[in-house]
Amino acid sequence: MTDPAHDPSVASPVNPVNPVNSVDPVAVWRRAAPGAVLLDGFHALKHAVRFGAEVLVAVTADRAAALALADELAADVRDTLAALLTEVPHGTYASLVPRPHPTAVAALAVRPDRAGNLAKLAHAPRTAPVVVLDQPRNLGNAGAVVRLAAGFGATGVVTTGTLDPWHPTVVRGGAGLHFATAVERLSVDELPPGPLFALDPEGEDIRSLILPDEALLAFGSERTGLTAELRERADHLVALPMRPQVSSYNLATSVAMTLYHWSATGGAPA
Repeated sequence: MTDPAHDPSVASPVNPVNPVNSVDPVAVWRRAAPGAVLLDGFHALKHAVRFGAEVLVAVTADRAAALALADELAADVRDTLAALLTEVPHGTYASLVPRPHPTAVAALAVRPDRAGNLAKLAHAPRTAPVVVLDQPRNLGNAGAVVRLAAGFGATGVVTTGTLDPWHPTVVRGGAGLHFATAVERLSVDELPPGPLFALDPEGEDIRSLILPDEALLAFGSERTGLTAELRERADHLVALPMRPQVSSYNLATSVAMTLYHWSATGGAPA
């Protein structure tokens, strides 16, 4: 399939605001959007570039402001962002995204190869756990978990069920850090190898355990908890300390506590 960024059939008027980019960004966007990953906002684009994403097109309603942010927060990728970003009218920018971001920046990137992600998830020995979200429901929470996993250097994040972990709202919640870890949707039967530690109120207190680097750390939905299928697959049930009569923690909070315990008892990002 022809890369839309290099398709000779796309009109290419010179952009007077950013003469480096002579390809019509809106034409490229509309051709690439159906199969591409939406990077919504400056921070999503910054992280995606930092972790090697192939960016097809990037637009902003205020190029000077976006590059000022790069000078302040992302000097390591500032030149790359300058070469990618094309300024368009705010109305044009807003028409390309479902919900305009305060930074008025958006981009489209190529989704990482599934086979490559699966190979990373299955590689042994692993140096960091895989986070498993068992039939999550909330897109924003799933994005927050991806962000946490990337920050802790987890091998990846796997979801079961119907939620697409590459949904634009999940990518927005993850601030583009899907490109810093392996993110895929699998069935319980397809989970990577390794001992499965499932978070459950009836489990063993996590403070008495050391979580191995090759662990799968599984979390149920906030409303229904673990599915019966994943619970049966679990090698260990693990409980987080919680005050009596408090019903549950937020999903992202539970993941953060568990990954912190892993990192504090021997595992940690390089």
